Amino acid sequence: MPVASMREKGNAMAYALEQFIADCRSSLSRDPGPDGREEVRANLERLLSDSAFISAYCGDDQPRGLKVLYEDKDLGFQVLAHINDKARVSPPHDHGHSWAIYGQATKYTEMTEWEREDDGSDPKHAKLKPVKKYRLTPGKAGIYQDGTIHSIDYPDYARFVRVTGTNLDKINRIRIDLKSGQVEQMTPQQAT
Repeated sequence: MPVASMREKGNAMAYALEQFIADCRSSLSRDPGPDGREEVRANLERLLSDSAFISAYCGDDQPRGLKVLYEDKDLGFQVLAHINDKARVSPPHDHGHSWAIYGQATKYTEMTEWEREDDGSDPKHAKLKPVKKYRLTPGKAGIYQDGTIHSIDYPDYARFVRVTGTNLDKINRIRIDLKSGQVEQMTPQQAT
């Protein structure tokens, strides 16, 4: 897959996908934990400030759906673009034993973090309460550490970039129905 190269913008160098990937590799090799992930989050915000990147990977002319922009064969992390046409409210879910960083490209995404109110002893049911809500706007990014239960809500034509610690289709993840409390295994990733 083609990776954007560094481009001149006046006197400043644009921060392109290629450099972001190199910085992710450096940060996560040095510290795969929360501090390294925070560096990735900050660099994702830097990448999302590059209008050439947004146009090339999240623009109106891009194919709709979920697109893998990069998967690291050594460290396992992925960089994905979510090019959505239709609004969506996800059920509360986790990313299993992985982390995820969401970075907003266009429109906004309402983010909610959830906490279990029960002791977690029943693997098929959970009672949740919201513990944190915030809105990601273009250029902003937020982290969900391993196992954090969260939900997202975005309008028509919202686009975001997500960096995950691994290919989420290869690990167990759950979603929780807020009304019934039923816990189910998630299906492969998709974008609307």
